Amino acid sequence: MKRRALRLLAAAALAVPAGLTGLAVPGPAAAEAATLGAAAAEHGRVFGAAVAGHRLGEADYARVLDTEFNGVTPENEMKWETVQRTRGSFDYTAADAIVERARARGMAVRGHTLVWHSQLPSWVQNITSGSELLTVMRDHIANVAGHYRGKIAYWDVVNEAFEGGSRRQSVFQQRIGDSYIEEAFRAARAADPSAKLCYNDYSTDGINAKSDAIYAMVRDFKARGVPIDCVGFQAHLIVGQVPGDMRQNLQRFADLGVDVNITELDIRMPTPPSAANLQAQAADYRKVVEACLAVSRCTSITVWGITDRYSWIPDVFPGQGAALLFDEQYAKKPAYHSTLEALGGTSEPDPDPDPPGACRVSYQVNAWNSGFTASITITNTSTAAVNGWSLAFTLPAGQTITGGWNATYRPSSGQVTATNAAWNAAIAPGGSVSIGFQATHTGDTSPPQAFALNGTTCQKA
Repeated sequence: MKRRALRLLAAAALAVPAGLTGLAVPGPAAAEAATLGAAAAEHGRVFGAAVAGHRLGEADYARVLDTEFNGVTPENEMKWETVQRTRGSFDYTAADAIVERARARGMAVRGHTLVWHSQLPSWVQNITSGSELLTVMRDHIANVAGHYRGKIAYWDVVNEAFEGGSRRQSVFQQRIGDSYIEEAFRAARAADPSAKLCYNDYSTDGINAKSDAIYAMVRDFKARGVPIDCVGFQAHLIVGQVPGDMRQNLQRFADLGVDVNITELDIRMPTPPSAANLQAQAADYRKVVEACLAVSRCTSITVWGITDRYSWIPDVFPGQGAALLFDEQYAKKPAYHSTLEALGGTSEPDPDPDPPGACRVSYQVNAWNSGFTASITITNTSTAAVNGWSLAFTLPAGQTITGGWNATYRPSSGQVTATNAAWNAAIAPGGSVSIGFQATHTGDTSPPQAFALNGTTCQKA
């Protein structure tokens, strides 16, 4: 796709609801409602996306995140197996990168998740003593929520603790008993008094046995002063199956005095997607957004991913997918436009696609005394495949290539042409190849000023 000029003012002024910690609340102008986050902010809400930290180096992924959303949920970076894989040893590197990046852009951060039976290290599962496991759980919450104290808008404190109308027989339920959820919320409040504390689950979007059981728990917690502030409804849905009573379900929880959030929204269909299913999906996304907007305490909507390219669904539901708002090439789907319109935003038509051969190049240098390595990513931004390529660029004076990978480089200095290897000659529309080289320098390690792929000048990422 041709890169649309970024709406810098809109991105800078994305607003979030008052009360979300550490976040400015600028007053958006009407012209800003051309993106999901800006349109949601005009309703005092967040429209966020689940983010995989290792994808943020991909230019289109980061561009869509920064342009369209005003909230972020780390997909896996805050889960127990990531932050405390070994007992007593905490690693926040991946999560910190997402949190600080989001906060620098004024985005609300949803912490996900403190206590969950899945993605749990074996050492936790192997604890047999209830009192020991309770201590471990409290310590984990104190450390993780304490590390992000004041930086998280919402915490998914406990995730997926019910199966149908009954408690899931997780290690926490079996060893500690019914009190573990309450204990988790009390520990989270002590660790971060300003974050809103949520219970999160799936298949609870309509009124059913599971949502009834969670409703009873929340009502009990509120009556006894257990610190619960919100309930998350994951909304992993199927085209044509949005519950007709979704709004009523959200409202009954809100009437208990808690916020309600749509936390992991995606709406899957058989793949490849048909035009009819894409239109039905657009109508379903509109229904979900309208249900949230009809409930004053529905304060955020999060889609579980940015692009169909990286959705979790095809791996778990073979033959299903196409569940998100942007397709595998980051094109806006009918569901994007219906969602933006439901939020009251102005949906603009997509720009014309770039001509065949259009490209973008990122160039990263790692330098030392007299040498450096250059890592180059070539992205085909057109709608046609590239079959066989050469990338031309001019090295600054004093730089000389001594070796390279994934391409042939001739000559070694001056005006250089990198030619594809046998295995990376084809670049699909929206696809990328990575190449690079080692070089010496005499003091100047600056990048080439321009790149041309098969004679077409590329954008610089």
